[in-house]
Amino acid sequence: MNDRLYHLLVGLLDIFAWGGELIGEENLPKKGPAVLVANHLNALGPIACFCSIPLRLYSWTISDMLDPQKAAAYLNMDFTERQLGLKPPWSLWLSRLLVRITVPLLRSLGCIPVYRGDYGRMQETFRLSLQRLREEKCLLIFPEDNLLPAEPQTGMRMFWHTFVRLGELWYKETGQALGFYPIAIHPTGKIQVGNPVFFNPLNRAAWERKRITEILEMEIRRMYLELAGESPEMLGLKPAPR
Repeated sequence: MNDRLYHLLVGLLDIFAWGGELIGEENLPKKGPAVLVANHLNALGPIACFCSIPLRLYSWTISDMLDPQKAAAYLNMDFTERQLGLKPPWSLWLSRLLVRITVPLLRSLGCIPVYRGDYGRMQETFRLSLQRLREEKCLLIFPEDNLLPAEPQTGMRMFWHTFVRLGELWYKETGQALGFYPIAIHPTGKIQVGNPVFFNPLNRAAWERKRITEILEMEIRRMYLELAGESPEMLGLKPAPR
């Protein structure tokens, strides 16, 4: 899908499914290479980012959602039963109907398959991601671990830090520090972009993955609470350093 068609589709999606408000647009990069990191907010997260961010985005997506043979089962487990509250057989019937649209749509959007728990196949995820970064594109990643319980105040789950390896790989290839941009999405229709966190090659790799993940997770949580009209400072959450 070319950029013109992409922006036309997300523009229509914004009109019919989102129509939210973007805050902090000045913090976005003018172009890639960059990695945008957001809370998932169930099905709303990807829709909000595609509709609100005025950049061509290439999203990391669970590989099953791009596989016509596996998509219905995954969608049934993660969406129609978990989020919509439907029961079998109606949940599976709806999932099978939806994947006729979702699989070709996600593929045409250029989504990058993520193989959780499969180190070997994750190398393909990184290869495709680096290819997009070389093309000065922006990646979109939702790093919440959906197997963990959600935090009551924000609905967020702890982040897994594998995605930060992109910083290591990009620096090794180019000698440049890759920026990770925190994005908070709130169900009221607001989405906020924070200051980027850049990969620091002087730190040990494992420590740097932990550092970036924790800063992004804390900043997204802080912005989410601000969008909700609460005081993050009361909970000890301060703006992340530039």
